[in-house]
Amino acid sequence: MLNTLLLYIEVPVSYVLVGWYKALTFFGLDGSSGWTWALSIVGLVITIRVILIPLFMRQIRSQRAMQLLAPDLKKIQAKYKGKKDQASREAMSRETMELYQKHKTNPFSSCLPLLVQSPIFLALFRVLNTHLKPNPGTTDSYTPFGALTENMVRQANHATIFGASISQSFKDADTTTVKVFAAVLIVAMVATTFLTQRQITMKNMPQSALEGPMAQQQKVLMYMMPFIFVFSGPFFPIGVLIYWTTTNIWSMGQQFYVIKKNPTPGSEAHKVYQERLAAKGKVKAHADGVLSNEPEEPQAPVVTQRAQPQRKNRKRK
Repeated sequence: MLNTLLLYIEVPVSYVLVGWYKALTFFGLDGSSGWTWALSIVGLVITIRVILIPLFMRQIRSQRAMQLLAPDLKKIQAKYKGKKDQASREAMSRETMELYQKHKTNPFSSCLPLLVQSPIFLALFRVLNTHLKPNPGTTDSYTPFGALTENMVRQANHATIFGASISQSFKDADTTTVKVFAAVLIVAMVATTFLTQRQITMKNMPQSALEGPMAQQQKVLMYMMPFIFVFSGPFFPIGVLIYWTTTNIWSMGQQFYVIKKNPTPGSEAHKVYQERLAAKGKVKAHADGVLSNEPEEPQAPVVTQRAQPQRKNRKRK
């Protein structure tokens, strides 16, 4: 069942991959070069991430709403702390859902881009790990798949970057050079995954949202995902490592732009944003040091009345 569902994603992935491959070769890149295929994978990332921009913006809004309602969630949790009866659990769930509805968000909205990308990630893994390999029992016999012709599959399998094929992994690398290259990509994938999580969690969250069970769960997730990739990375084809690292870099750039232009109120990023506006004269600072979006009130001009010349009384003759 899963194989059948992934097949419906693998074929479109192959078409996007070949589309970028043809565009790159049209502009003069060598079709048998591993760099051409690597850049085609980068193009696949660009295509997917552009399509996912609406979901990304929804994710940002959901994360912001979840951060802002964190204090209210803590109040509900404190209200029912220690109460384990069925009625209390139901009441707590009901009040929590009402809070989500009030803020028009839910904790699953922030996972939408990741949930959508996961099947694409698995589909690319299967394309590189299965369909770019020689046919069983042969060394140079290939089967076309989707938009990939037999010649393209052969080229992709023989194309190398630093001696490594995009379908190779650290686990099945046969030379030290390939292992080192794959290890560098694994480190890059793990590092960018961690930095992407940390960027949205630490820089764009108010202090109130950095405390409590929800904050602890986000911190666990921030460290757990990279930790998982440390053990799973050696099994990923180099093309998949390139894909995941590239999509992380894209996410970091998107988040940096959103956080810079529209940070969450009360967060460290919002403080920097307000200070930047204050330096440009777009906001004013009060005596207590709090910055306000209200522009400085223009002072009324001081009107001074010009002294009228005094008429001198002439003496009458």
